[in-house]
Amino acid sequence: MAEYINMSVLEARLQLRQLLMLAAVLLVSSCAGIRDGAPPNYSKQWDEIPDAVPVPVKPSKYGNPKSYVALGKRYHVMESVEDFEETGIASWYGNKFHGRRTSSGEDYNMYAMTAAHKTLPIPVFVEVTNLDNGRKAIVKVNDRGPFHEDRIIDLSYAAATRLGVAQTGTANVTIRLVTPDDKKSGRSNKNRSSERLVKSSAAENDKLFVQVAAFSTEKNALEYLDKLRAKGFFDVRLHVETVKDKVVYRVRIGPLPSQQVAKNVLSQLEENNYHNLKIVKNN
Repeated sequence: MAEYINMSVLEARLQLRQLLMLAAVLLVSSCAGIRDGAPPNYSKQWDEIPDAVPVPVKPSKYGNPKSYVALGKRYHVMESVEDFEETGIASWYGNKFHGRRTSSGEDYNMYAMTAAHKTLPIPVFVEVTNLDNGRKAIVKVNDRGPFHEDRIIDLSYAAATRLGVAQTGTANVTIRLVTPDDKKSGRSNKNRSSERLVKSSAAENDKLFVQVAAFSTEKNALEYLDKLRAKGFFDVRLHVETVKDKVVYRVRIGPLPSQQVAKNVLSQLEENNYHNLKIVKNN
């Protein structure tokens, strides 16, 4: 009898320990939408940040309960992620949580390509597409959050920088599952993304840009370009053309993957008091 009681007490203690560990993990995991700050002296440009590489992973021991409660709401972890795809708003979290333990048990590294999701089994890899600017990135989901009704994924600072979300705070995105088999078969996310872009371009026979301004001197054009980048606009570049024996320096944003993305960029520029804008096509 005593032996039976001791075993029951031991099992109860183990269960309690597991619950306490899970609660601690959830407590320090991602807090959605908190613009807690970017790391100091971060100098990487968005196109210098590589994707996460999908590899075979084992489910987190403590990060995948059948359900859990955060901020008074119960969430159920997905049992199947086959053909998973979701559209909504992305946010990011940075130096406030750097080094803290995530829901998967790993330490949060704001310089790594990771993210948090409320119900995906962790860890898992997903492709994130920023619908506002057309950028794509592969991230490893290893944390829980964001716990806001209107947000579906919380990005690390590096991932947010690559996708152009770090400057805007939030962005409209689509996320979908990625597996190591995608890479082995040659159908990686980057390849699939390229296929969609190529098809879009082929359908239009041109690449899309939003033209913001034109100058007769390179110096003025470069100064204007730098001001656009400083205001958080990405993929800003200079197109140099000769028109009637005169050199024209055109400041444009692109190439953009679709007409809708181009219209979104144009609207953002108009909201920032830029005028005489137009969507143009270049071979």
